[in-house]
Amino acid sequence: MDYIEALREISIVAIAAYLIGSIPTGYIIVKLFTGQDIRTVGSGSTGATNVKRVMGKKWFFIVMLLDALKGAIPVILATLFASYLTHDMVIPPQIFNTGTLPVIAAICVILGHSKSVYLEFTGGKSVAAGVGTLFALNWIVGLSVAIVWSLVTWFSKYVSVGSIIALAISPVAMLIVKAPIAYVIYTVIAAVYVIYLHRENIKRLIAGNENKVR
Repeated sequence: MDYIEALREISIVAIAAYLIGSIPTGYIIVKLFTGQDIRTVGSGSTGATNVKRVMGKKWFFIVMLLDALKGAIPVILATLFASYLTHDMVIPPQIFNTGTLPVIAAICVILGHSKSVYLEFTGGKSVAAGVGTLFALNWIVGLSVAIVWSLVTWFSKYVSVGSIIALAISPVAMLIVKAPIAYVIYTVIAAVYVIYLHRENIKRLIAGNENKVR
């Protein structure tokens, strides 16, 4: 396989991951069961927290789980695909041996979730999908981030605070488990991106009018 063919394989993974990440789980569920457009409710996000405002706590957890699976599956498939390509080539391009292909999939997933091609490039804030990608890259890091999110959200009563802190510590967690450098770089990118998507929440937290978890 030459580098042109390798670029083709990378493009396939990136496009497939983006399209899977773009599947608007929260939007579909709310639309099916209530007929409402979740983007016109609350924060306008298609994520689990906004779904909770319409359909309650049970659907919050269901959407969160589905979004996490949506994040994990493309990364797992990309990892398997990279392994297959490595064994299929006599002298494989280095990109397939460094964990870069799963990272490309992970980046495209969170981009798809927040900028869905199916919803005119609107979407959620990529927290659950992002945690799903972390589980797929390293389950210890994924579990650690999920636990931090749960504890911070529980004690602070703010989902946004839990999300921001949990994603912010993910690069440190990757370093602690001595993950590939590509994984560490991804967690930095994901943390910055998720925090950026929460910029309005941060403004509300500073102003003291952010919604708490009831």
